[in-house]
Amino acid sequence: MRRGVRIGVDVGSVRVGVARCDADGILATPVRTVSRDRARPGADVREIADIVREQEALEVLVGLPRSLSGRNGPAAGTARGYAHQLAAAVAPVPVRLVDERLTTVSAHQALHASGRSGRKHRQVVDQVAAVMILEQALEIERRTGNPAGETVRGTETT
Repeated sequence: MRRGVRIGVDVGSVRVGVARCDADGILATPVRTVSRDRARPGADVREIADIVREQEALEVLVGLPRSLSGRNGPAAGTARGYAHQLAAAVAPVPVRLVDERLTTVSAHQALHASGRSGRKHRQVVDQVAAVMILEQALEIERRTGNPAGETVRGTETT
């Protein structure tokens, strides 16, 4: 297993959840929820890029929401585009897309099981989903010895 902090990202249309793990890849924890403000395009990508630099991250893992059949739908296209923007902003730090089927559903279930009311889920569900994306990627790397997901190339589009 490679040593280094990794950043997990759950891309939503309104918010982006961000999580990190320790350098040994043992514990994933929430960092923050970043707002996607249409009045300030690209501000969210820059904020996440700042987190990546502050944490001296080894890589960024962006969730790719596929359908249960494994197909890419509109949300997957959005996540893929976001990952390309993020890759341009954090280069040379690699960005990888990781299958995240059902992480948001699982995050809601975990929050409900913890006793948190439904209305309060929105405040943290994206962070919990980012933690789950990161944990899944770490488990894949531990099991296979290879980084999870597919590498994304950056674009200049913001």
